[in-house]
Amino acid sequence: MVKAADLMAIVMARLLRDGETVFHGVASPLPMVAILLARRLHAPHLTYLNITGAVGARPTHLPRSTVDAALARGAPAQVTLTDLFDLAARGRLDTVFLSGVQIDRAGRINLSMVPGVRLPGGAGSAALMPTARRTILWRTRHDRRTFVDALPFVTAAGHVDRVVTPLCVFRRISEQLAVESLHSGVTPANLSAATGFSIAVDDSTPRTPAPTGAELATLAQIDPDRIRDTEF
Repeated sequence: MVKAADLMAIVMARLLRDGETVFHGVASPLPMVAILLARRLHAPHLTYLNITGAVGARPTHLPRSTVDAALARGAPAQVTLTDLFDLAARGRLDTVFLSGVQIDRAGRINLSMVPGVRLPGGAGSAALMPTARRTILWRTRHDRRTFVDALPFVTAAGHVDRVVTPLCVFRRISEQLAVESLHSGVTPANLSAATGFSIAVDDSTPRTPAPTGAELATLAQIDPDRIRDTEF
């Protein structure tokens, strides 16, 4: 059986396109792995930006922290966060990976607060979600506390394209999240019970294609220490 971390990394990699400029920020092991996997498999001309400021880095090993200097190795150029926000504002940042403590039916995220609890904050998400060409959200927890009908606080909203979870892939259509595919072993009833807003899902809903042998083998080469598991 394929582990959730493996499936999510592969699904996220499949969503990336050759020639794109793609960014991930802090606390982002799965996007880090997915970007490098996509570049190895089908997107050799992808431009990889990360929170260290590296442009096109080729790390020799993957650190546990996505702000580690190891992620700048081999980079032919560096950018500042100011440069990054400017790039997005000018429409030249194709894809950004972001997450949220909570995500609502419109694909908006909350990283700021829930009643009685102060959360870490949105960092640059409020600037990047509306300006990057598209946002791919990911969350390693899928339950009714995470996927909610209404947020107590909207940290950021914008150009959400997909949301990848351990149970499914959502696609944002007409400003609402719709189920694009169910992962193997997940039933429509399972997904409905774990989601805090109504969704259209039944036995005719497409299934997420299983990882191929080539995808799994390349994933193991890129991340032999299974840094991707640290999000679970």
